[in-house]
Amino acid sequence: MSDDGSRGTAARHAELPSGLRDAVDAFARHLALVDNRSAHTVRAYVGDVVSLLDHAARMGVHSPAGLDITVLRSWLARQRTFGAARATLARRAAAARAFSGWAHRTGLTSADPGAALASPRPHRTLPAVLRVEQAAQLMPDGDGSDSEAQPAGEQAREPTGTGPDGPLRLRDRLVLELLYATGVRVSELCGLDLADLDPGRRVLRVLGKGGRERTVPYGVPAGAAIHDWLARGRPALASPHSGEALLLGAKGGRLQATVVRRIVAAAARDAGVPRVTPHGLRHSAATHLLEGGADLRSVQELLGHASLASTQLYTHVSVERLRAAYRQAHPRA
Repeated sequence: MSDDGSRGTAARHAELPSGLRDAVDAFARHLALVDNRSAHTVRAYVGDVVSLLDHAARMGVHSPAGLDITVLRSWLARQRTFGAARATLARRAAAARAFSGWAHRTGLTSADPGAALASPRPHRTLPAVLRVEQAAQLMPDGDGSDSEAQPAGEQAREPTGTGPDGPLRLRDRLVLELLYATGVRVSELCGLDLADLDPGRRVLRVLGKGGRERTVPYGVPAGAAIHDWLARGRPALASPHSGEALLLGAKGGRLQATVVRRIVAAAARDAGVPRVTPHGLRHSAATHLLEGGADLRSVQELLGHASLASTQLYTHVSVERLRAAYRQAHPRA
């Protein structure tokens, strides 16, 4: 049983005292409309804050003004008692700090108790990345040499998708090329529209987290995949409900993230390389750029990281790979 028993967020929200319920609702609107957070982020933050306020109400707090550091620490301690991982505790503490900071700025509290709230640093697991030669194996040649294979992302339910130049295969090739060439997130890839392409300059306009827009370059192989998809792939799949989406599913709608994950997993299996995800290709692209001499700020801009600290993780990946090579090759390792 979790710290909140069997009750979900909606049930806990409904049972909050009106002062706390109104506050979390206003906080959710602020996240969505002012901070421009994604729906997923809003849900996660609101779920954590509802849990906090439910705990506060059980301690006799009926309005945000009653929140103090003792309540916040008690809530986190209860989370730990019920087995929450360090990363989960860190995320929940961040949500509590965001809420208490907002409440203080809007005058709901006289102080900001979250400013004094410490949280455990989550363990940072180094991301698994492909080697350069493995990434090259993963990329389709685009020459039709694998014509007997089935399309990676979706079952070949339509004759147009089964051949080497069928639209599904051309799309899958483009998905792999763009993920590795640009390091975009899977949600950013699926959100691309035709107007986001600039083939002349070989760049993409990408809308990232928090509505931040960035321009991302891509190379010649990705450019060739784009050309083939637009010339022979997309027209065959396009339907009245395709809209301006760059990448399409088998039925003509915008390509979904679940299909992208299947495309990448199947391509890795067929190429005989370690299992990889779309985010793993993003990690691989960043690591290979740094190993190739790119500066950290440029990689930060390419990936759309708001903080350089996020990008610095890839320097640790590169160092670990260097150490592994050293231990394997150096006579005095």
